[in-house]
Amino acid sequence: MSNNMLQSVDERTSLAGTNRLEVLLFSLGKDIENNREEVFGINVFKVKEVMHVPEITRAPDMPESVEGMISLRGITIPVINLPKYCGIPVEEKPEIMIITEYNKRVQGFLVHSVDSIQCLAWEDVRVPPSMMGSQHSGLVTAVTEVPDKGLIMIMDVEKVLSDAAGFYDEDSIYDGIPSVGDESITVLFADDSGVARGQIRRTLEEMGVKYISAVNGRDAWEKLNEIAARTEVQGGTVKEKVQFILTDIEMPEMDGYVLTRKIKDDDRFKGIPVIMHSSLSAEANQNLGEGMGADAYVAKFEPRELAATLVKMMSE
Repeated sequence: MSNNMLQSVDERTSLAGTNRLEVLLFSLGKDIENNREEVFGINVFKVKEVMHVPEITRAPDMPESVEGMISLRGITIPVINLPKYCGIPVEEKPEIMIITEYNKRVQGFLVHSVDSIQCLAWEDVRVPPSMMGSQHSGLVTAVTEVPDKGLIMIMDVEKVLSDAAGFYDEDSIYDGIPSVGDESITVLFADDSGVARGQIRRTLEEMGVKYISAVNGRDAWEKLNEIAARTEVQGGTVKEKVQFILTDIEMPEMDGYVLTRKIKDDDRFKGIPVIMHSSLSAEANQNLGEGMGADAYVAKFEPRELAATLVKMMSE
């Protein structure tokens, strides 16, 4: 597959803020047990290039799903065998490697084939049914229908990196988080990744503040509207109930850009800072977040940085 399909991240940011995304579709191969070949997708923003599988160096003591390491333009990166990680028995060895960058980490994913790039509207991307979520052990973060492709499952790559490669699990990443110990502070946060939500929860618990969790932008917007409705009856302001809003960017049904814009355009939520918390680290994404009214931008999976940002904003 030609890398001409993949333009630079900054060129694709024209979609951001319009509640749209582009996903690269790929297959893990035909499951020899049920003779099915399911199609998955990942956000093109995260894809650096697609190539045929190079020579992989196997190193000792690697997790089972990590096939080994490769040297890519002077950088050594891990290679994760996605069919093996997903427990899909396939006859043919993966022939394609997708190079991705998440939270400043670069890694390769082995897949059977790459299909195409599809432009989707986030409102057409849904939270997966609970049955599918349990079947795929939380691997699928969203689903959508694509003409001539059927059901597409958006993969929670952060979960893959956590489970298969042990990223984001070290207790040491929470060392040094300041204890605010103030239960009068409530942070409402939205993220569709269970791994990310777990890390945010632990960060806020280490800080000693309260929180409200939402699984995507629409869920967060509904929770904010419920709080606003109660506040209207009881008196006071929403800012007295929720002091900070933390939002991922990529989320089904409503992305973080749209959520931020809706919050900033609504006087009921006046004065509540919105912090974007994302693995989309390109400068263009940060600038766009600021253009939507975001008050800060913090990279995902940096608990100390998130805590420091919140502490700084508490003192302002």
